[in-house]
Amino acid sequence: MEMNLTDEMNEIVMKLLHYFITEQEYSPVILHGAQNEIWLENLNSDMKIVRIVTNYIHNDEQLQYDLLKTRQISRKIKQKTFSFSMNVMSIFLNLGENVHVEEEEQIGNIRCIKVKDLNDLTKRHSLLEVFPDITKETNFKETGMELFMKITTEIGRKNEASATQAEDLFKPKRPVVTPVLIVLNLLFFLSMYLFGKGSTNVYTLLKFGAFQKDFVLSGEFYRLITSAFLHIGIFHLLCNMYSLYVIGPELEGFFGKTKFLVLYLGSAFAGNLLSMVFPGNGTVSAGASGALFGLLGALVYFGYHYRVYLGSVMKSQIIPLIILNLGIGFAIPGINNMAHIGGLIGGILLAMAVGVPYKSTKADKINGWILTLIFFGFITYMGFVGI
Repeated sequence: MEMNLTDEMNEIVMKLLHYFITEQEYSPVILHGAQNEIWLENLNSDMKIVRIVTNYIHNDEQLQYDLLKTRQISRKIKQKTFSFSMNVMSIFLNLGENVHVEEEEQIGNIRCIKVKDLNDLTKRHSLLEVFPDITKETNFKETGMELFMKITTEIGRKNEASATQAEDLFKPKRPVVTPVLIVLNLLFFLSMYLFGKGSTNVYTLLKFGAFQKDFVLSGEFYRLITSAFLHIGIFHLLCNMYSLYVIGPELEGFFGKTKFLVLYLGSAFAGNLLSMVFPGNGTVSAGASGALFGLLGALVYFGYHYRVYLGSVMKSQIIPLIILNLGIGFAIPGINNMAHIGGLIGGILLAMAVGVPYKSTKADKINGWILTLIFFGFITYMGFVGI
């Protein structure tokens, strides 16, 4: 971004940058070729993009070109970040008299705000509607170089803190829970051969805790969890353990050991509860697939909050993988797809409840627990009483 600003305009820009970065959690967007404008993004805000435009726009044709360019760039950001909407606020600081636009006007998905000095911030109701504290937070006692130093220092600290959080979250971590889960699954599999008649024998599966609705209704509730550690045949085991080996360490690193274990076991439990609602005809089922779908659901929820980093991976890999596996589950007989669906929903809701590091608020977590309890309560009632 290339700028040649008056002292007054420079002060407005600095104060607005300070407000949006330090108070509203916006981050700068790097755009090649963009001059005399600053793009800021906060994908968790209703107004996902804020532009501070210092470029002199002297007529309506230039304004229309600016709006067209803004739509094109915001559309690309929307696609890249896997966002459902991309509302933009353009704060124009240097509009000419021949530009016929209201002081605040909504043009498509772009909210245009004309600002010539800081006093205008108190008069722009559509700006205050989204950012009610902007007037207060841009009111500094400092002036001149003292103001400049204060603002740049605080912005630098905020950017450094954000970079530290991202580094801490995405740096490789040694998994602990994931290998333990893999070992437990392997031990259960070997035990069915050492102390039973193999992993494909129905009686052995039931002996070791496979899922079957009638047994659960008779009081053997442990099957809602133990069945997630059993597998029917070596191919079933290898597929699920390879998936856990790939997904588990990353998700354990993102959420931490305890929350990861809650996600894994809770998703397995949710998958088997939904299987209680749609059990088939005396079906005996086993496998970690419900838990694995839950981990994928948690990854989707995590990726939505960090879609600046993971948006393209979500679109090109994670979501297609979920859809493909659900499709296979419906197409091939003998696959307990209800466990997959239940685990997927359970994983998303549990991820909301335990919270995404550095993103989820206390209110987000409370809402997540409420939705989780409603979901688990509903499928429990339907599985044990309703159907």
